Amino acid sequence: MKFSENWLRELVEIKADRAALAHALTMAGLEVEELTPLGENLSGVVVAEIIAAEKHPEADRLQVCKVNAGSGEPLQIVCGAPNARVGIKVPLAMVGANLPGGIAIKAAKLRGVESFGMLCSAKELGIDNDASGLLELPLDAPVGQSLAMYLGLPDASIELKLTPNRPDCLGLVGLAHDVAALFGSAVKVPAQVDAPVTGAGHRGIRLEAGADAPRYLGRIIEGIDPAARTPLWLAERLRRAGLRPISAVVDVTNYVMLELGQPLHAFDNDTLEGDIVVRHARNGETLKLLDGSEAKLDSGFLLIADDKKGLAVAGVMGGYDSRVTDGTHNIFLESAHFAPAAIMGRARKLGMHTDASHRFERGVDPELPRRALERATELLLAIAGGNAGPVLVAENLADLPKPAAVTLRRARLRRVLGVEVADAEVARIFTALGMHVETIAEGWRITAPSSRFDIEREEDLIEEVARIYGYDNIPTTTPAGALALAAEPEARLNELAVREQLAARGYYEAVNLAFVSHALLQTWGLGECLVPLANPLSADLAVMRPSLLPGLIEALSHNRARQQERVRLFELGRVFHQSGSLRKDPAIHGRTPQQNGDPPVETPSLAIVASGNARAEQWGEAARLSDFFDIKGDLDALIAWGGEPQRWSVHADGLPSWLHPGRGARVARDGQTAGYLGALHPQLAKALDLGPDVHVLEVALDPLLGRRLPKAQPVPRFPAVRRDIAVDVPEQVSWSQIEQTVRGSLGGALVELRLFDRYSGKGVEAGRKSLAMGLILQDASRTLTDDDADRCVRNAVSALEAACEAKLRG
Repeated sequence: MKFSENWLRELVEIKADRAALAHALTMAGLEVEELTPLGENLSGVVVAEIIAAEKHPEADRLQVCKVNAGSGEPLQIVCGAPNARVGIKVPLAMVGANLPGGIAIKAAKLRGVESFGMLCSAKELGIDNDASGLLELPLDAPVGQSLAMYLGLPDASIELKLTPNRPDCLGLVGLAHDVAALFGSAVKVPAQVDAPVTGAGHRGIRLEAGADAPRYLGRIIEGIDPAARTPLWLAERLRRAGLRPISAVVDVTNYVMLELGQPLHAFDNDTLEGDIVVRHARNGETLKLLDGSEAKLDSGFLLIADDKKGLAVAGVMGGYDSRVTDGTHNIFLESAHFAPAAIMGRARKLGMHTDASHRFERGVDPELPRRALERATELLLAIAGGNAGPVLVAENLADLPKPAAVTLRRARLRRVLGVEVADAEVARIFTALGMHVETIAEGWRITAPSSRFDIEREEDLIEEVARIYGYDNIPTTTPAGALALAAEPEARLNELAVREQLAARGYYEAVNLAFVSHALLQTWGLGECLVPLANPLSADLAVMRPSLLPGLIEALSHNRARQQERVRLFELGRVFHQSGSLRKDPAIHGRTPQQNGDPPVETPSLAIVASGNARAEQWGEAARLSDFFDIKGDLDALIAWGGEPQRWSVHADGLPSWLHPGRGARVARDGQTAGYLGALHPQLAKALDLGPDVHVLEVALDPLLGRRLPKAQPVPRFPAVRRDIAVDVPEQVSWSQIEQTVRGSLGGALVELRLFDRYSGKGVEAGRKSLAMGLILQDASRTLTDDDADRCVRNAVSALEAACEAKLRG
């Protein structure tokens, strides 16, 4: 929200200088983002008229002008502005003047011709950024008058960074109520004057969008002068608010929007056919907009139309074909109330942001349309003439928001703020903010004006008192009270331990956005059960991530593109899936099927990506690329922290499409899928412009954090016994299957199982492999005999023969 300081001071008495005003606004939650002084130190700058202009004898781009400054003989000024011509009135900096930026005006010779002063652009005067030519003043500007007096300078352009809950301050009158409350003054609101009805123009209005558009007002004004010039005072207020004056009709609608906060739009009435219809757009419907772009609409857009065609995207932008032009004499002026949810995100979906959408999607006072329409009519008739028809109204009162009274308890106010605020001061604050105050026994019952959508509960009222009373006036006190420390469950590791473990293994933590591009997910083959955003920031951030890996791989690619050959990243975060069906991976995507309408399933997950060499550059061993076993070793290290590695297993079946079918694995805990690890599928790696050395891991975090309660064990009194065996098994049998089989057959007698050799080739049948392993056996109550050890070996071999088609090798 940008506005002129002088304009605000006309609406409310402010007993403070500019700096104090800016500080007070910021401390009241209306942050002053930028404050630009305008027209400072313009003494010596006057209104002048060019009465003659000749080409400079020595320069093609310069003119020698004779200028009437209202002080005797015309002055000779050498000027290079392209718009310098006879008859225009412009600012003249006299000899001796000092312009903003430290420019001192002196008599000088330019290419041999004397010049006594300088004709100025708006930028040279410090009142605008336009340096394209001289600042042209109205033809009735009094020659010789001080420019500062004529333009109402000095002034300042103040820009506020408003939070979304304060749309009422997107109009100067709404902001003036806050300023009045801050400085103990009253708002001088422009009196509402109903324009005289001298025309008979009428047009039907039909509301067909339900609660999305509950109120629509319009008025036909006939016979306006399209060539009427916008008054200087109005044009300057627009310019200082960051808006360029265009035409009388457009400037009036913009002015009323800045003053009251109600966006308006004017149509060329002669282009309309039949009634005005407020409806939802049809899927595939298109409309050419004022900026020349073509909007492709769907049923989520509100459309202002007539009986034959679309006219405007409601709350966003008007249509090109019904626009007001230099030849428009009859206009249809609209003023409406749209539900914020019906406008929210629509402009962004069209790739634009307009002043109207900025206000409507935050909420505009539903009682403003008539007042704004009358104010705009009053200004337009005074500037461009014409005959105003009656106000045309269509509304569904049941769909309009209704203010509700909220109770503020005196004791609650004192307890939250920690300071006693006098009852009279509380009543003054709410009254100055335009609220209705009713005193009750325990405090006050407050009814906010229809413009204050943010007042819903007692805490909102306490905030109003705090910011107007002044945070500086509330003493700083240290909170007192005993804090209860939450005990960490011993049966669960904390996430910090996982982070520390991965950092110790050479990984860097990454933090990515939870939003990703739908196109990126399609590349990964992750197109099912997605959670789209209703109001995305952009098309690249339109879907909640169903996996951490796409974002983490993007980060890896970003680093690889910046000469980082060895990249090792991890991320802990939530992934999101649409509820409504049972996933095939319950440990990752939720164990219970949910019905439609339930919130998305959120699952804490851990992802790891690694590329480049397995070890950082060093001299102790030869360099080699990281592989499947490196990242599996990192997973094994995390699993070991839980103290129950026997509950985990890896399998070659059930792999997702993004994983390499020969260098990937499914990770399970107690038989339930918990995640996946391995190399990226070659096709995916190629699509992402990555090499074959990228390996990934994604696993559900909850199973990984579970652990066995630590239990002290005595040091074994009896020695362990080792027996080595070699078995011949089919190639497709995994080590995890063999390990589970051996552990299941030997129970507590097996302390450790070590795989120390794998062989395939000569002497082993094709399609089979030989695995050599060591069985470490021990009993806590006695020394195992050779018979005990041999029996364990026989049991293990028998179990492997039955479950894994194993053959004992001699």
